[in-house]
Amino acid sequence: MESCDEINLDGSEKDKSKERSTFTHAQKMRAAATFGFGRIHVSETLTSYMLSLHRRKTLIGETATSARAVTLALLSNLFEFNNQPKFAKPRPYEPTARNAPKDPTDWGGRRACALLHLGYTLAFCDLLRIDELLQIQVHNIVIEKDPKTGVVTLTLTLPFRKTCQFGDIKPFILYEMPRQYAHLCPVRAFSKWLHFSWIRTGYLFRKFCQNDRIAEENKPMTSEQFLEMFRNNLIDIGTDYFPYGTHSFRCGGCQWLSVERPSPLRQICEWGSWSQEFTHLTIVKYLISGNDNPTVNRYNFFNMHRKPTTVCPTCNRSCHCN
Repeated sequence: MESCDEINLDGSEKDKSKERSTFTHAQKMRAAATFGFGRIHVSETLTSYMLSLHRRKTLIGETATSARAVTLALLSNLFEFNNQPKFAKPRPYEPTARNAPKDPTDWGGRRACALLHLGYTLAFCDLLRIDELLQIQVHNIVIEKDPKTGVVTLTLTLPFRKTCQFGDIKPFILYEMPRQYAHLCPVRAFSKWLHFSWIRTGYLFRKFCQNDRIAEENKPMTSEQFLEMFRNNLIDIGTDYFPYGTHSFRCGGCQWLSVERPSPLRQICEWGSWSQEFTHLTIVKYLISGNDNPTVNRYNFFNMHRKPTTVCPTCNRSCHCN
């Protein structure tokens, strides 16, 4: 962590010409020390130092802001755009000249939209990190249909998890959602992606080539390519892409479970694989962030005459406190 600080161990200032690491790097070092030496993160000395370092980094202009959380409304807008009639069929292959000018609005077709939406729903509902999402292979997902009730379930077992490095990774069991929640349903998104991609083995999220083509090589898409496609998708619906990142889905899913589907904090931690030792509330950074859009306009905090929200198809409530 010394490389992050502008002060030497003896209290003297470092040479300003020397490049220093970011506060994010210091957080990663603390996490590594916790993993290697146990509950070092509860040390009052370390906590005090991290708070002091954060204040000093902020004063010199380095503001560590988290990614803005994805909301249900944003997912709904992306879903509507990606399911327009022009994307009903995969784009046929059209050879293009190597030096031909690129149209910034022509970044992908039906296959790209289907892959993205599967990524959106899985990362949002299962609170996945981007590296966990992109390493999923077809055999990690099992679709089952109850012969009696007709209910379809999707069971996802991750090949690895950041916080479960010694195995014992619990599966995610997701149910097919009502039509009103089609924009949030991983079961529907998974079926569409298999239909358009014809992928039956190997990595689910493959690299993409020009003309909406999937790479033949069985290698996963990079996080950089996924982020670029996600931001292009945001531009399509007229949304500023700058505050959003690949972690926006994990943040958004966490807030959705806490606010719109009120779940106990312990249950959210178990689902998202966060520590349930509440001495160091990492999950709070996901629930509350100054970078998120406000959920309610301050003008309406005590407005008892607000119009009701959309009726929830599950609980039939339309009040603002659901």
